[in-house]
Amino acid sequence: MIHVTADNWQQEVLQSDRPVVVDFFATWCGPCKMQSPILEALEQEFDTFKIVKCDVDEAPDLADQCKIRVVPTLICFKDGAIYKKNEGVLRRDDFLKVFDL
Repeated sequence: MIHVTADNWQQEVLQSDRPVVVDFFATWCGPCKMQSPILEALEQEFDTFKIVKCDVDEAPDLADQCKIRVVPTLICFKDGAIYKKNEGVLRRDDFLKVFDL
């Protein structure tokens, strides 16, 4: 899974030719650790969207820009704009319902 920072944000997220779900997480966050295997499985299962990770401690400017107040937070970008956002852990089926992907 790709890790995004300020250096590759534009290319990996905003200029992507398919929807991108950004997993804003922290290494110290227990719920984030629960979310990670679910996202890894979804990324392997689907090729209509991609999932990338953003460590809020390593990229605080991106977290501020996206108004991240809780981790994990998942934000789906379509055509360079925020499409949908969810705070907290999502199970597989809930992920598909929330993001309609």
